[in-house]
Amino acid sequence: MKIGIIGGTGDIGEGLALRVSDKHEIILGSRDPAKAVESADKIKIALKERGIDGNCRGTTNEEAAKDGDMVVISLPFQHVASTLAGINPNYFMDKIVISPVNPMVRKNGCFLYCPPDEGSAALAIKKMLPDSCRLVTAFNNIAARKWSMLDCVLDYTVAVTSDDNDAKMEVMALAQQISQLQPVDAGGLELAGIVESLTPLTINIAQNNKLKDLSIYMR
Repeated sequence: MKIGIIGGTGDIGEGLALRVSDKHEIILGSRDPAKAVESADKIKIALKERGIDGNCRGTTNEEAAKDGDMVVISLPFQHVASTLAGINPNYFMDKIVISPVNPMVRKNGCFLYCPPDEGSAALAIKKMLPDSCRLVTAFNNIAARKWSMLDCVLDYTVAVTSDDNDAKMEVMALAQQISQLQPVDAGGLELAGIVESLTPLTINIAQNNKLKDLSIYMR
């Protein structure tokens, strides 16, 4: 499967490529395609040093959306609307689109969940995409830096929401291919805001207790 990552040069985009480019073709997108090419080359070198052949290439955000069978939006929420506005909406038609996006702001030394009027980043993104797009939220609560730490086992819970059950199952199957992630069905998109809000909570707990890179494990 081809997985296009919009904003693919950040921690989550590069980390996802490191974790699954031995199983899928990863297309890293960026506003600066040269930066995406550099990231893809770096990922392939890092994997080759471990005896792993990574299938990864860098390009524009638009090409990543166009070529991907599945698309991941790996952007800060404040950049999502402007980035998607520059991409042909037809490239998202009938595709599964994954949102790990968490809208939050820092205020008085802590992080606050700051959803748009729609109630969550997921519901806002859904309005920006064609009706046939199958939006799924996943990977929202994994510490960004841990994605690229290949010696670190990701034994966390991935809460997955979607209004399309088949799409949800496909994304849960993808999550099961990554380290020791445990995907769980968290319901429809109306519950996405609850999942997104766990990320600023986790960051605040880490910050207040001098902990690093916390993620969520439900047991």
